[in-house]
Formats: sequence, C-alpha cells, structure tokens
Amino acid sequence: MANNYKDTMNLPRTDFPMRANLAQREPQWRTMWDEQKIYEKAVARREGAEPFILHDGPPYANGHIHMGTAYNKILKDLINKYKTMRGYYSPYVPGWDCHGQPIEHKVEKNLGPERMAEISTADLRTKCRYYAIKWIDIQREEFKRLGVLGDWDDPYLTFTPQYEAGNVEVFKRMYLDGSIYRGRKAIHWCTRCSTALAEAEIEYADEPSPSIYVAYRLADESPWHEQAGADPTSVLIWTTTPWTLPANGFVVLNGEAAYAAVRKDGDVLILASELLDHVAADLGWDEDSYQVLEGTYTGEQLADLTYVQPIHHDKTCRIVTDPFVDMSTGTGVVHGAGGHGAEDNQLAIKHGIPIAMPVLDDGTFDAGGGPFEGNMVMRDDHLILDWLREQGTLIGERKLEHSYPHCWRCKEPVIFRATEQWFVSMEKTGLRQTALDNLGTFTWIPAISSKRMSAMIADRPDWCISRQRSWGVPIPVHRCAACGEVVANEETFDAIIKLFSEKGADAWFTEAPADYLPKDIVCSCGCGDLVPETDILDVWWESGVSHTSVLKAREELRYPAQMYLEGNDQHRGWFQSSYLTSIGAYGRSPFENLLTHEFTVDGEGRKMSKSIGNVINPIDIVDKLGADIVRLWVASSDFGQSVAISDEILDRISEAYRKIRNTFRFLLSNLDDFTPDEAIAFDELPEMDQAELVRLGDLIERVTAYNDAWRFYMAQREIGDFVGNLSNVYLDLVKDRLYSDAVDSKSRRSAQTVLNVLHQTLLRLLAPVLAFTCEEIWEFTPATLKDAASIHLTDWPTLDLSMLDVEKLRDDYAVVREVREAVTKALEDARDAKIVGKSQEADLEIRLDPERSAILEQRGIEALREFFIVSDVLIEPVEDIEETSVTVTKSSLEKCPRCWNYRTLGTDDAYPDICPRCAEVLSALPASVSNEA
Repeated sequence: MANNYKDTMNLPRTDFPMRANLAQREPQWRTMWDEQKIYEKAVARREGAEPFILHDGPPYANGHIHMGTAYNKILKDLINKYKTMRGYYSPYVPGWDCHGQPIEHKVEKNLGPERMAEISTADLRTKCRYYAIKWIDIQREEFKRLGVLGDWDDPYLTFTPQYEAGNVEVFKRMYLDGSIYRGRKAIHWCTRCSTALAEAEIEYADEPSPSIYVAYRLADESPWHEQAGADPTSVLIWTTTPWTLPANGFVVLNGEAAYAAVRKDGDVLILASELLDHVAADLGWDEDSYQVLEGTYTGEQLADLTYVQPIHHDKTCRIVTDPFVDMSTGTGVVHGAGGHGAEDNQLAIKHGIPIAMPVLDDGTFDAGGGPFEGNMVMRDDHLILDWLREQGTLIGERKLEHSYPHCWRCKEPVIFRATEQWFVSMEKTGLRQTALDNLGTFTWIPAISSKRMSAMIADRPDWCISRQRSWGVPIPVHRCAACGEVVANEETFDAIIKLFSEKGADAWFTEAPADYLPKDIVCSCGCGDLVPETDILDVWWESGVSHTSVLKAREELRYPAQMYLEGNDQHRGWFQSSYLTSIGAYGRSPFENLLTHEFTVDGEGRKMSKSIGNVINPIDIVDKLGADIVRLWVASSDFGQSVAISDEILDRISEAYRKIRNTFRFLLSNLDDFTPDEAIAFDELPEMDQAELVRLGDLIERVTAYNDAWRFYMAQREIGDFVGNLSNVYLDLVKDRLYSDAVDSKSRRSAQTVLNVLHQTLLRLLAPVLAFTCEEIWEFTPATLKDAASIHLTDWPTLDLSMLDVEKLRDDYAVVREVREAVTKALEDARDAKIVGKSQEADLEIRLDPERSAILEQRGIEALREFFIVSDVLIEPVEDIEETSVTVTKSSLEKCPRCWNYRTLGTDDAYPDICPRCAEVLSALPASVSNEA
C-alpha cells in the first residue's frame, strides 16, 4: 500500500478566490476607498513634492457617460495613479461643463412653449441648474464606479460663483488690451437653437441642396449691347443657396478672367469664357442651341456695371471684382450677399456696399425677404425657385449633394447671418501670431497632433464669443440706455467680479446695475442709466478659462498644469479655447504637455452610432465583466490610433486578466507562511533566483520608461509577456522547491523571497491599471508583507541589484532560456511519440556549440535538472553546430512517490521508497507527521 505523503508537503494555501466576480466585488473596494479617504491620503503623502497636475477637461453635464468618456477618464486616472506612486504631487479635481444650449434646450422642452413664454430668465436658469446637478450626480457615480480616484466631493463646476467670476477676470484682461470687440459680421447661425455658433461648434455632413443658375438683368448697356439687340442681357450666376437671393447686394467677377456672352432662348447671358463648356454641359445645352457673341472682356472691363436686384426689382446693384472668384466651378460670376457669408461680408465692407439682413433669429424672412416674408430659409427654397421661374430668370436647376456645416448640438444645417456679436480679434493685438509662436513651448503627445491645432489657429477667423441664450455666463458689459454705447472699464469689471464671486452670475438677472456698479460710472454721453448685456459667453470660452477659474483659483492646483488630456476633437474645442484665452490673458500656454487620444470605434473600425446599432455602454460592461476589464482595455490600447472595442476584444482582455489573476493567486498561495524576517539576501540566492530578479529589474525599467513616454499599451504588453513567461518558466520550476523542500529550508525561503519580490513589484506595476483587483490582492496579502493600508498608498517599485553581477546573469541566463525553448520543443515531440509522459521522467542529451555548452555547464547539472524539470541532463559540446539539438530518452530511475521526480531511491533505510531529498525532509519532521507518511 502506497504511503500518503500529502500531509508532508508544503501545498499552496490562500483564500484569494480564483473567480474574480468583479462586478460584485469591486463596489466594496470603492466604498473602502471613500470611507478610508484613500485619495486624500495618497495626495497628502506627496505634499511638497514636485507637482504633476493633470487638469480635467470638463465633460458636459447631460446624459450618461459613453465609451469615449469612460476611456478618457480611465486614461487620466491611470496617469494620476502612476504619477502619485512615482512620488509626484498629483491632486485630481474632476470638473463638469454645466452651462450651454443642450441643457437649456432640454429644460425648454420639458417646460413646453406656454410655460416658456411666461418664465423669467432667473427661474429658467434655476431649472437649468437643477437639471445639470442631476446629471453631475449620475455621472459622478459612473466615473467612481470605473475606479477613478479624485476630489469627487469638491469638483469644479462651471456654474459656481468662483468659476463664473474667473470668466470676467479673463474677459477684463482681453477687453482692456483691445482683443475683444463688438462688431457686425456674418457668422454661423443655428435657426433651431436661435444662436450664433463658433467654428468649434460646427460639424460637416453631406446635405442635398438646389443647384441653380439665375439671370441677373443688367440695368446698364453691356459691351455686347449692339449684338444683343432687343434681347435682355444678364450676368449668369450659380448658387446652392437660393434663400440668400433676397439679401443679394453685388456680383463679383475675377478681374483678370475673360468673359463671354451667349444668346440662348432669347436671353443674352454673360459668364466666364473658360467655364462656358462646363456650364453648357451642366445645363444640357446642345452646341446648336446657343450662340456665342463676338468679343470677350475682362472682369475689370465689366466692373461697375449695374443690374436689377434678383428679388427686389426696384433696386439696382453693381458688379465688383476680386481674385477669390474661382474658375473651376460655377459660371465665374459670383452672387454676393454681405449678410450671408464671411468673404461676402468683407467684400461688401471693402466696396462700401450696404449689408442686408432679411433673416430673423428663427430663420424666417422679415419684410426684407420681399414676396417671401414669413417663409423659412432653406425649407422654403422651392417657393423662391417657383417665383424665379415665373419671372423667367431661372435658367437651370438640379440637386447637388455636398458637405455643409451643421450645428454640433441639434445636428441641423446652419446658415451664415450677419448680426452684432462679440468677437475675440485674432489680429488686433497679435493674438494669432503670439499663439503660433508659443506652439513650441509645450510637448505635443503624440508629436504629430501639433499639425492639427497649428493649422486651425493659423486659418481661423475672429472668435465669435457671444450667444443668444439664457443659461451661461453673461457678457460682462453694460450699454447706455440713452445712446447704446458700451460702458466697460476696469472699475465695472472689478465690480462684476465681486458680484459674481459673492452671488454668482444669476445676480446679473436679478440685481440692478446701480446696486453693484460704482456710483460715478456713467456713459461718455453723461447718462448714468446702464443696461446689462443680454448675450452670454460661448461655452467653449467658459470651459477654456478653467486655467483661471480652477488652476489659479484652487490652492491645491498649479498654473500652468503639467498636462491637458482629451480626444482629438478638442483641438478645435477645449484645447484651443484654453490655449487662446491663456495666451490672450497671460501670454503663455496653460499646459506643459498636451496629450490627444483618438476616438473609440467598434471592432470593424466604425464610429459608434445609434443608427448603426453598435453603441457599447461602459456601465453595461462594468456590470457584466467588471471595471478592471475596461481599465485593462484602456491601458492595452494605443491612444494614438482609433481605439477599437468589441465583444471579441473584451474576450481577449478578459483572458489576459485571468492569467494575471491566476499568477497572483499562485504567488499568494505560496507566501502564506513567509515573513520579511525569513527573506534571503539577494547575493545568497541560488543563481536561477537571482536571474529572475534581474529579469524583474529589467521589467521595472522598461515599464517605467514606457509609462514616462506615455506608451502605456507597450508597458502593458511588457507586463503581459513577463507574466506569461513567469508562469511558464520560473513559477513552474520552483514548485518542486516550494512544495517538497523543508518548510524552513534556505532553498524554499530563497524561492519565497523571489516570489515576494515578484508579488510586491507586479502588484505595484499593475495598481494604476487594475485598481480594484490590486486592492483585492493587497487585502489577501499577509499582513507582515504589507506596508500600507491600501495598494494605492504605496510607492512605485524599485529593485536594488547592485550586489549582483547583473550583466553576466542577464547574458548567461539568456542562453539558458534559449536552450530551454529547444528542450521544451523536444519534450513535446517526445510526449507525442509516447517516449515520456511528464518532463520529470525525461533524460536529456543536449548538443550545442562549445561556448554555450560552457555556459550551461557553469550552472551545474543539478541546477539544470531543476531549470528544465527533468531527471538528468548531459551536455555535449559540438564544433560548428548551427542549432541546439536535444535528444529525449526515458529515465531509468524510479519515480519518487512524494515529489514525483525521477531519482535514485532507497538511500535512506528509514525511507526506502523515496529520494534522498525527501527522506531528509521527512527525517526533520515531527515523528507524528513523518510516521503518518
């Protein structure tokens, strides 16, 4: 009957569960962090250290978080946790963008038109505030569930008094130095939202439009009048915006281009000579259906001719010239409406042409629309076409699909509309050039992202910062009730800053100016009756001034921040508004590093869209798989490329997570009886243990270097490869020592020493990523091996191996590991051939070149038997051999029933059926234990 040696073995023991059940367990760690104030303690530990402030770009307080916001917040948290462990002072203050049209629109929709007609601005703002607070609370819990640590009890909110006052601080600086002005310009206007829009609020999408050719009848004689005879002569324009015709004020020709006249169906039409064939083809004219009159004339020769306004026939307009007229499309005759286009607006001002604006805020025509008064722009284009057809001036029409600007909020097409607005000048004080000059003062991550924002700054128009809404920070100026003049100076701004700081921006709508402005403030006309501006600031301005309202205002933060981090859409949004307001107010960038990540997409690379049905909810993943799976996905993704997510990708991430968890379970199960006092000095460890520490030291260096270079996915790849190799090689080979050697033997304690270092190091390397799991592992780590209440209160790992010959160990064991790969392959073949079952019953004959043979022989046969987990090893040096050759035979020795190794048995009479090592172990055990065996 075989002896029972199980009770004499040091079998692994741990209560750390194999199954993660993250969705159920993670909330308890989140509760622990909150109750024990782990974030506060982590920050306090670094008080006075070098700061690394990652400033949070505020998500909008409207709706649940999505995959993109989850990715963004986790990436920030990973960096903050890493920097804190590395010794930096890294407080994280999350924020929310709380003002703006989307919230106001939701509140308006909930109230309905009747209540909206009755509600005061102050009451509307109160309801908007409550709406924002509701979603702030919801999103806060969702972000916390992702494992993000920060000052969640005191975030920054753009509707707080301190924040709103910061808006005025920046406005004051830029207004007084001349950067901010009020002017009438054609800007993007959303008729649905009834507000102006900045470039950052515009999205482009394909839109069908009417493509029409219209004849504008000349009021003067043309150079072709003798040939034309009684036929009316017109300039032929082409446009895709029929609704702008009521505002037409001029026609533009290219001064250097040649223009011809053609007779077609009783009309003489003037157009660019080089575009005649193109127009004829587009309109379907046969060559025989029209006649080209003799002679061509340049645009300059036709300049100043007048024509009858196409809608208002009692008015005449004139022809002007400009080089911008393109000769690749259209007719070379451009319809100009100064109220409906940026270039048109500039040309009208240049030539002293009155600018008509017949379109109201809601997109309907006023009396200036003539016969179309009350009709809607764009929607009622067909009415304009019908009218032109009746007049005989519609020469041709078709449909055209083209890219067109849309409102980023409501997704509806926008129009250009000239209105009085507030602008930040890009030129007057040199803001554009200063901004361009400072683009090299901070680090772009990745470097290629610099091209995107620099091009935008170089080409952008003046920034329209006023909006015609209620829920936001008011433009902080007043107007004279008598003459309409703007009244704003240092004293008024300081009074408004004080008002907002004490009572918030709501006071603008409830307090009388006389109650907060200095008594001696009057208009230059002598009138002291001042009226507050009704427009509010652009929300991009609002979020952009967080460098003043947050970084400068909060004691725990610093200006400039060490990092701003957002998605690539923020190059025209928050990044740019933050940068321009900081340059404008302080002459410097608000950030030292600017990290841009790409968008999240599905497994096929498609943008997530409800219409496609490929939207993935991060909280759904958390509820099913756990937040750490999402966090591991973030850390494993290259943020410089589109970040894909799918069930298949999450399955791979989950498998990688299981390998990590199982590795820690093995480590914990073999450290339950180990204390730091029992650790063996590194220079006294067996050589293979020292070599594993060298591998670990190299891993620390590589992971740290990758993290410092913001290449987190490479760091994660290194850890994953290390853990895989660790499980397959070192942890496999030390099982024999751990389970079979005497419990207090130096050989076993040596292995445990290395396991403890592996455990402590890998746990810290992974803590920023697997925030919950590492906390759970820390909880199950023996108390004697812990130096903090939480893994998130520990330091980034370092490993002093100065007492070892690191280079030799690295080089020699690279050879040993290379040979082990050949051994592993040979053992697999031997198993397939039924030569051996387990590797322990194998004898190896290894033939390789003398240099590597010598390296193996230096390790000693006993060490090689342990490293290859075999019965015996024979090394045979062979000259001129190219590849390592391994022959596997079955050992002639017997299997030890205790350790299962194939060794010489029966050398100890007391234990005749086991190997000498096991006999020695049993001899040292108490009699009660050894007798049972």
